[in-house]
Amino acid sequence: MSIVNTFDDKSDAIINPQSLIEKVEGFPETVVVVFSRKFMDLMSRLFPLEEIIFFVAGSVIPIYRFGYKGKSLAFYQTLIGGPGSVGLLEEVIAKGGKNILFFGSCGALDKSLTEGKLIVPCAAYRDEGTSYHYAPVSDYIEVESSDKLATILGELNVPYHKAKIWTTDSFYRETVNNMEARKKDGCVAVDMECASIMACGQFRNVNVYEFLYAADCLDGAGWDARILGNMPDDMRERILRVALETAVRI
Repeated sequence: MSIVNTFDDKSDAIINPQSLIEKVEGFPETVVVVFSRKFMDLMSRLFPLEEIIFFVAGSVIPIYRFGYKGKSLAFYQTLIGGPGSVGLLEEVIAKGGKNILFFGSCGALDKSLTEGKLIVPCAAYRDEGTSYHYAPVSDYIEVESSDKLATILGELNVPYHKAKIWTTDSFYRETVNNMEARKKDGCVAVDMECASIMACGQFRNVNVYEFLYAADCLDGAGWDARILGNMPDDMRERILRVALETAVRI
């Protein structure tokens, strides 16, 4: 049986998050999630963070609570890739999270559309494995939260581009032919989590949001690292502030 036919909504899961995770009293319903340690360090410098609980996923991953503009929010750094990010998302939902905002980097497939703008995925091509455990077979996962997120960014006067993206499990196998096929289909960027986290959120009936910023670029004669791993500090803080302003509005 192919992995694309893995989705099973006719029988129960053998292990459910609730079997391992207890709800946390007072756990913030809105959760901000980052992929980068540098964003984590920036948060710790800007805000007093209260560690409220942690995951054990090969190493300890703390979840913090903090206040922003009168609202209690949770914050954590997730793992890279669909399986890890969804595993932690499942536990956050079990703890009480209901509105989860992810933000992170991606590779641009069309620099003319993504340069100087945040990217709001409206659909994610399923070139990964995790989503097929959460949703029936299809080429794309529709991002149901994209309209609301785009509206918020518009109200904040933040430039953005709403479009399809390509989610892959293997960034070292982003071949030229596959990139061209995704571009032809309307994808403007490539990431490693969107299809997975959106499928999980929709399966669990919680609101998952995501915006991305183009760090490197695949749209050219060769790969261009651009700001991948070397983002200016002022840009990092601007993106973080956009995330926090968004979080208090979702």
